Amino acid sequence: MSVVLSSNEAATAVEEHSERKVLGLTPDGWLRILMPMLIGFLALGAWEWAVRAKEIPSYILPGPIEIGRTLLTDWGTLSGSLLITLQITFAALTVAAVLGLALAVLFAQSRIIELSLFPYAVILQVTPIVAIAPLIFIWVDDIRIALLICAWIVAFFPILSNTTLGLNSADHNLVDLFRLYRANRWQVLRYLRLPTAMPYFLAGLRISGGLALIGAIVAEFVAGTGGRASGLAYRILEAGYQLKIPRMFASLVLISVTGIAIFLALSLISHLALRHWHESAMKERK
Repeated sequence: MSVVLSSNEAATAVEEHSERKVLGLTPDGWLRILMPMLIGFLALGAWEWAVRAKEIPSYILPGPIEIGRTLLTDWGTLSGSLLITLQITFAALTVAAVLGLALAVLFAQSRIIELSLFPYAVILQVTPIVAIAPLIFIWVDDIRIALLICAWIVAFFPILSNTTLGLNSADHNLVDLFRLYRANRWQVLRYLRLPTAMPYFLAGLRISGGLALIGAIVAEFVAGTGGRASGLAYRILEAGYQLKIPRMFASLVLISVTGIAIFLALSLISHLALRHWHESAMKERK
């Protein structure tokens, strides 16, 4: 018995075949992973070949293999510094998220407050952190708190601005409907404005995750403090002074990997929070 498929059924069958998963990933998903890895391996191979072919000394430019070897041998020192940098980064990101969300909610409730305070948030954002960090270290006795303030200043504005935009982006027709049903300010905020602002808040959080790490590193450079407060930035300075360039590159690798890990973790949180109800994270349904 022959079976004749309609054009729609045939198209659906082709789509299902093309979206067949291998180890939990579609061909497009594997392409997104394997192509950047291929480019990365080729770049590292070319780097290692150039260093060996030109006989470049390690105190000028170490190769990837030597950097990896240094990362393993100096892991005891570098891991402790990484932990300190991560503590400052996540503390600054947490404070930035809480204060940014709270202040954005306040702005959404009062246009006058927003017009009065938002320009100062802009001024805080556009002022280079390297220019005000020395003053912060003079005014604040505790080095950890000073580092936290510097990292918070860098990470604060994207959350505030994105969340404020999200809260003000609620559909005006829905706002009028809530008012028609005599909903109070808290109900409008809870059931309409906050859900509308959630994707904006999470987008700002992803941006601020990397900025908090950058702020922590820059603050550590300015502080230049060793001992218990020695983060990865101090290890870079220390390695530069001692001409231990492989350790410097190993510290840079840790910073880069940490930044990527933070972005991926926050992207995963955003996807899990939005995947069931927001168009930006929902899969297209045919």
